[in-house]
Amino acid sequence: MANARISNVMWADNKVPEVTITFWLIKILSTTVGETGADYLAVNVGLGTLITDAITAIALAVALGFQFYFRKLVPWAYWLSVVLVSVVGTQVTDALTDGAGVSLYVSTACFTVLLAIVLASWYGSERTLSIRHIDTRRREIFYWVTILCTFALGTAAGDLATEALGLGFSWGVVVFGALIAATAAGASIGMNRVLAFWIAYILTRPFGASLGDLLSQSRTYGGVGLGTVYTSAGFLAVIVALVIFVSVRKPVHKESAVQS
Repeated sequence: MANARISNVMWADNKVPEVTITFWLIKILSTTVGETGADYLAVNVGLGTLITDAITAIALAVALGFQFYFRKLVPWAYWLSVVLVSVVGTQVTDALTDGAGVSLYVSTACFTVLLAIVLASWYGSERTLSIRHIDTRRREIFYWVTILCTFALGTAAGDLATEALGLGFSWGVVVFGALIAATAAGASIGMNRVLAFWIAYILTRPFGASLGDLLSQSRTYGGVGLGTVYTSAGFLAVIVALVIFVSVRKPVHKESAVQS
């Protein structure tokens, strides 16, 4: 009973940012950093896969510790957690594909089922999947587990499309961008907004990853050739600027096209 009371403690404020264009921009940028950041640490810095995985997992645990500690939305803690979830979600899928030799078809299917189970458990417990009311400990836990699953699924699905199916980075940006636009259009003409939000959240992962690969990979592999250093640093700088912007501006109560 004590654990149940702790898990369901309520706060006055929703601990997820307002879903605006800025929200989606930061989300996409964070997914790109997730794609390039881990590669930078493992390859450019020379830490290797295992050490990089351990460092980022610890960093994520610390960031989520701050996120859970605060009783209201603190933008830097929230978005730091998202960036690190992006990195860890990418590493989970890469570990299965590159380390364990699991087919991208299998990992995509497994992460789809896992995400469905998490969402079903969340809905069964709370009777809602909306992110407008992440105001209890239990809902916050469900939210972050769901976010991790979406990043892992988005990574697997994106790699499946761009690598296994041969879509490539450029077409990956075009195709996933078009799917996001279609989801936003559907939400604007009557599609369930909660469903639209989670579809868009999943799709922005492979879109951001394709964008990151397009910018960072060498021209030999179909990229622009900026490298992981410049791509990661540039996108991180923009994320920091946008987080500062949303931290100091007054809230505007307007819904985006894909609002949960």
